[in-house]
Amino acid sequence: MYERILIAGGAGFVGSSVALALRRAFPASEIVAFDNLRRRGSELNLPRLAAAGVRFVHGDVRSAEDLAAAPLPGLIIEASAEPSAQAGYGGSPEYLIRTNLGGCFECLELARRHGADFLFLSTSRVYPAGLLNGLAYREDETRFTLLDGQSVPGASAAGIAEDFPLEGARSLYGMTKLAAELMVAEYGAAYGLRTVINRCGVIAGPWQMGKTDQGVAALWVAAHYFRRPLDYIGFGGAGRQVRDMLHIDDLCDLVTLEAGSMERFAGRVLNAGGGMAGSLSLREMTALCEEITGNRLEIGSCPRERPADIRIYVTDHRRLTEFCGWTPRRGPRAVLADIGEWIRAEESFVRPILTA
Repeated sequence: MYERILIAGGAGFVGSSVALALRRAFPASEIVAFDNLRRRGSELNLPRLAAAGVRFVHGDVRSAEDLAAAPLPGLIIEASAEPSAQAGYGGSPEYLIRTNLGGCFECLELARRHGADFLFLSTSRVYPAGLLNGLAYREDETRFTLLDGQSVPGASAAGIAEDFPLEGARSLYGMTKLAAELMVAEYGAAYGLRTVINRCGVIAGPWQMGKTDQGVAALWVAAHYFRRPLDYIGFGGAGRQVRDMLHIDDLCDLVTLEAGSMERFAGRVLNAGGGMAGSLSLREMTALCEEITGNRLEIGSCPRERPADIRIYVTDHRRLTEFCGWTPRRGPRAVLADIGEWIRAEESFVRPILTA
C-alpha cells in the first residue's frame, strides 16, 4: 500500500469523506488533506480530520509552490473543484477554469515529478446538456422517465453509459472537468502514470453544505428542517426533473477499492452513480423530506430553465459493476435520512451555513 496519499480538496465534502474512509481502510498510510478552505463550511471538517489522524495542509491547487510544499505522495486523489454547474454564467469563469483545469494540471505535474498514481473524481456533467435534453422521455405523475430505444448511443431506460457522445456544449463547469479528463489521459500515456477517472453522478450525504447551485439533496433536507423557501426551477416548474444520487459512503467504498488495486483500474474511465434505483425527482425528494423532517413546505415554481439545466440524468453504472462488482448499497431514502440525522446532531454548527 502507499506510504502516503494526498487528497486535493481534502477538506471539502467529498475530499474529507474520502480522507476519513482511507484512514480507516489503510491505517499504515499517511493521509494528507490539502485544501484552501475557500468554500464555506470546509473549515468544520478540520476537527474531524485531525481527530482521525489525517494531516491537513493549507494550500491552493492553483499554486505549484503550495503543492510542492506538501509531503510527497504515492497516490494523488484529485477532488478539488469549483463544483457548481452554474459557475461562470453572468460573470467571469476565471476562478472556475483556473481551479478545475489549472489545479488539475498542477496536481498532474506533481504526479509526473514523483511518479505518483492519479485518481480523478470527474462528473456526469461531462455529457452534453443539449443532447441529454433531446432524449426521448415520457412525463409521469411525479417524474420524467427515459424511454428505451433511444437513437443516441449510450442512452437507454437504464440511464447514460460511458459511450454517450461527448460532442456539444455541456456547461462551463462540465467543460473544465472534461478537459481535465483529457489531460489526465494524456499524462498517463505520456509519462507512464497509472490513472483512473470516475464520472460521478450527484454525490450526497452528511457534511455537504448544500446551496441553490450545488448540493441539492442537502439543500432540500435543510430547507425542510429549517422551514426555508424552495423553488422548482425549470422544465415547467413542477419538480419532475430527475437525477440519481450517490451516497458519499458508496463513493468512498469505490475509491477505497480503487486505491487498493490501482494496477487493476489503471486507464479506466467509469461512470459511478446511484443508477436507476438511486434516482428520484425533486417532487419525490420533497415527499421524502416531508416524511423525514415532519415539516411540509409550499414549494414555489420557476418554469424557465437556467443555463445547462438537465431534464433527466441517471447513471448507467453497469460497466463498473461488471468490471469489479461495485454497486451502490444506499438508496435515496438512506441518503436523505442520513443528512437529516447529521443536521439534527450538528444543528448549532451547520445552521448558519445551511440557512445563509
